[in-house]
Amino acid sequence: MTKWNLIIDLAECHNCNNCVIACKDEYVGNDRPGYSAPQPLHGHRWIDIKTRERGRFPHVDVSYLPSMCNHCDDAPCVVHGNGAVIKRDDGIVIIDPAKAKGRRDIAESCPYDAIWWNDALDLPQAWTFDAHLLDSGWKHPRCVQSCPTGAMRAIKVTDQEMARLTVEENLETLRPELKTKPRVYYKNLFRFSKIFVAGEVLMNVNGTVDCAAGAQVTLSSGGKSLGSTQSGTFGEFTLDGLAPNTGDCELTVSHQEFSPQTIALDVADESLVVGTIVLNRNR
Repeated sequence: MTKWNLIIDLAECHNCNNCVIACKDEYVGNDRPGYSAPQPLHGHRWIDIKTRERGRFPHVDVSYLPSMCNHCDDAPCVVHGNGAVIKRDDGIVIIDPAKAKGRRDIAESCPYDAIWWNDALDLPQAWTFDAHLLDSGWKHPRCVQSCPTGAMRAIKVTDQEMARLTVEENLETLRPELKTKPRVYYKNLFRFSKIFVAGEVLMNVNGTVDCAAGAQVTLSSGGKSLGSTQSGTFGEFTLDGLAPNTGDCELTVSHQEFSPQTIALDVADESLVVGTIVLNRNR
């Protein structure tokens, strides 16, 4: 059986908010019987975009994470809803706008905060994967259709095919420790969930300082390598995808006939910019 999945590439999301606007356009003031009641004009963002800034000048990375109902296979809202929330055979989760009335507890059951409470209608609401459009023959939900960079991709495949794509494209889900089995997958999620160590390498030759391209940069902890890279044309380097709060680490920089440099670092929960590292030629 094939099921719907959404793949979002953080490297391609530029915070244009087209998906947010498309969701508003589709649901604000529009009643979809059996699928959703109207979304309020203000307060609700069934599709939202979160921002994370990492590092500091001159090594800064800003990433954007579109978030919405994850349409989990083991959704707490479905269990908590006792029939007011259904999991369709095609993977889509629907909060029944009639049966869920007055059920604020359904909104509170979502660990991703993806269910919104509508005070005026006394109703929990969430993005429906545009199920009413898909059921009428649309090939994609509107967020995918409106994305100008192709950051969003909706596919209807078997669980086996999705498992293969997850490995092949290095896809991740939000908060896997919850074991809810989301059907919204992210590519390049490390830009939101991980940190980096960055800096520049210079070489000093008889008092003349120049950029050190091709320097080997390695981060290690307890004798175990956490990652390595080479500096670029201007001596710049970035070691990305590092786990936060790793603790005491060593950054080692080496380059051909120059004496290597080792710097002690405390890798906490924010990206580190170590500045300029100068290598001196061996005598």
